Amino acid sequence: MSALPGTTGRRRIYLMRHGHVDYFGREIQAAGGDTKVVPLTPLGQEQARAGGSALAHVRFDRAVCSGVPRTIGTANFVLDAQVPEDRPALEVAPDLVEIHGGKLTRATTRAELAAEMTFYFEQAHVPGATMMEGGEVFAEAERRALAAIRKLLAEPGWHTMLIAAHEGINRLILGWCAMGAGESGLQAVRAFEQDPACINVIDFDMVPKADGSLGTEIERTIIKAVNVTPYNYVKHGMNMTSLEAIFAKDPR
Repeated sequence: MSALPGTTGRRRIYLMRHGHVDYFGREIQAAGGDTKVVPLTPLGQEQARAGGSALAHVRFDRAVCSGVPRTIGTANFVLDAQVPEDRPALEVAPDLVEIHGGKLTRATTRAELAAEMTFYFEQAHVPGATMMEGGEVFAEAERRALAAIRKLLAEPGWHTMLIAAHEGINRLILGWCAMGAGESGLQAVRAFEQDPACINVIDFDMVPKADGSLGTEIERTIIKAVNVTPYNYVKHGMNMTSLEAIFAKDPR
């Protein structure tokens, strides 16, 4: 198994959220509200490029995204800053796609939309809680996202990976890591902000399986950095929450 230099079994994932998108744009309207089709806005492209500049010195063994335009675009902007001969092919892990949402039922303004979304995240730990009315159950989204992460960690031949995913999925992964990767992290989901094109850095200490079977398992998770935004490191002027910014007319 490959490991970070100076370690015996440590792997690192640079976990990004995609850059800014317009959930009220013509692409979504033309697709009948299907958010999977939405691309990065010019602002989102700028944010992703800033992430690429910040990570230009990091050599990625592998690069993964959820397979929708906004994560494909974000990952490619980051990879564009890599040395061409070291650039890995971009892979797709469909189980890292965003939590499937239902209907927002009570909101009539952008502020109310943000407040309602916040409410659903705060209830994520409640048994059977869904992402909006009729949406995916948070616990089920957590299971599929963590299964994808565990699968990647079980695969040999790498120690540094880029993953471009989504706010909700990233929150689920970070919550689980905060709990030591030993139990559900849904109780912690509300605590994690994920601004557009932010970077999280997570290390995983991998050891041989305790039962003696072939392969490795996670011994320890180490959250090295959370919600780092290279286009604005100190968050000056970023006074809205990440959910409020989704529905704001001017996300800057």
